[in-house]
Amino acid sequence: MSPAALLSLSDRLDRISTVIGRNVAWLGLGLVLVTFVVVIVRYLFDSGSIALQESALYLHATLFMLGAAWTLKIDGHVRVDVFYRHFSLRGKAIADLVGTLVFLLPTCGFLLWISQDYVDAAWRVREASPEAGGLPFVYLLKTLIPVTAVLLILQGFSQLLRRLGELLQPAGSTHG
Repeated sequence: MSPAALLSLSDRLDRISTVIGRNVAWLGLGLVLVTFVVVIVRYLFDSGSIALQESALYLHATLFMLGAAWTLKIDGHVRVDVFYRHFSLRGKAIADLVGTLVFLLPTCGFLLWISQDYVDAAWRVREASPEAGGLPFVYLLKTLIPVTAVLLILQGFSQLLRRLGELLQPAGSTHG
C-alpha cells in the first residue's frame, strides 16, 4: 500500500472519531444543565431526584467513553512528554507506532475480552439501577465499555496507518 493510500484510509477512519466526538461533545452542555438543575432542586427546594442525579452520571460516562477516541485523534490524551517533545517527526511517528502496538491495541483488546461477560450479564437481566427511582438503563451504560474499546481500536488503526504513511513518504513530502 502506498503512503498516500495509507493516509487516505487513516483519514476515513478519523472521520468516525470526529463525527462521534463532535456530537458527544454536546453532552457536556447537557451535563452542565442537569448538574445545575440537581443543585437548584437540592439546595433551593430541599428535594432531589435519583433519576436526575443518575442522568448526570450517564451523561458524564457517555461523554467520556464515546469521546475517548476523538481525544486520541486530536492528541488530547495525557502523555509523558519528557522525551517525546524532543523527538524529530520521524522519532515521534515511531514512538506513536510503538505506543499504539504495545499499549493501546493490547489494552483495548483486553478490555473487549474482559467486558464481554460483564455486559452480556447486564443485558440478560436488563440491569437497572439498584436505587428506587433510578434509571433502568445500566445495561446500556455498561455497553459503552466494549463500544469505547472498539472506537479506540479503530482510532489506533488510523494512527498506525498514518504513522506508517508518514514514515514511508519520501523526505520532504507532507500530507495535508
